Amino acid sequence: MTSTTPRSGPLTDLRVIEIGGIGPGPFAAMMLADLGADVVRIDRTGGIEPMNTGPHNLLLRGRPSVAMDLKAPAGRDALLQMCESADVLIEGFRPGVMERLGLGPDDVRARNSKLVYGRMTGYGQEGPMASVAGHDINYISISGVLSTFARKGERPLAPLNIVGDFAGGGMLLALGVIAAVLEARSSGEGQVVDTAMVDGSALLVALFLGLREGGVWTDVPGTNFLDSGAHFYEVYETADGGFVSVGAIESQFYAELLRLLEVDPAEAPQWDSSRWPELKERFAEIFRGRTRDEWARILEPADACAAAIYGMIEAMDHPHMVARGTFIEVDGVRQPGPAPRFSRTPGAVTSAPAPAGADTETALEAWGIDAQARAALREAGAIA
Repeated sequence: MTSTTPRSGPLTDLRVIEIGGIGPGPFAAMMLADLGADVVRIDRTGGIEPMNTGPHNLLLRGRPSVAMDLKAPAGRDALLQMCESADVLIEGFRPGVMERLGLGPDDVRARNSKLVYGRMTGYGQEGPMASVAGHDINYISISGVLSTFARKGERPLAPLNIVGDFAGGGMLLALGVIAAVLEARSSGEGQVVDTAMVDGSALLVALFLGLREGGVWTDVPGTNFLDSGAHFYEVYETADGGFVSVGAIESQFYAELLRLLEVDPAEAPQWDSSRWPELKERFAEIFRGRTRDEWARILEPADACAAAIYGMIEAMDHPHMVARGTFIEVDGVRQPGPAPRFSRTPGAVTSAPAPAGADTETALEAWGIDAQARAALREAGAIA
């Protein structure tokens, strides 16, 4: 695949303005662009965050970049003009920043009452911590999620910034703005979508809060059946230092796992939690008897809910991932392809990540800023 791939997907009639940032906002914009939306990224004229540079920041793929100074009156006015033809604007500043720039929801609404204004923050637009700085690890701390990522007797282990930034942040923002656009197309009125990572990460643990209320989940991490407490939902080391994952929750899958491990079911009662530590040790000894790839050949074709654990690069060459085309190549860079998949209107990655300001002229022209106006913006120092 090359950078000339045309836009494709179920969102080709959607126009989105993304105010450049890091993490969840770009992830949401990437998802929308992957699914066909016409997205333009507005980056700073004086340079942007280091994580947003270079061709390997895949969150920036699929959309052009305009370098614009939004603090300059001419830059602000140009963005407001672009908003007139947009369906969505997404931004990830702390509360009040866009208002101080003259680009808050009320300012935009005066130009386009149907526009959906997507806001991405950690703590939300209101509350005692709304203006406090933070990152994924902090947001999932106060939502109660990080406390669950621990083995018994050990400190919580911070995962990659997937739960707050991407699952509870960017993905929720993408869902929220699409829902609001659907509503706006029937009501004629846009609205603000307040996406907070504390809300999103809390939403992700709904199942476990329900289990706790039902008395089948404890507050002690590493003692429950899905948090490394049970022998049938665990990671085991293999003879060569590799690892396999086991998730045989249902009885029929557990029975198949025991058959493959050559363990007598009478000696391994699944739900007797008093036996879980002992059975973990037995499983660990069995798994140390073969290499990871040997276990992969035994476990992966079977209905035992078990698989080898692969590194990120290794996973690209797994036969299943290759057969599905899960990973694609864009301008020489391998990366995950668009998801989910659509039978009639498949998504596509239209271009590699663009450096800040790489498309200022062409993108502004496409969004209705004519040559004379662009020249005036350059003269005013509002675009680079």
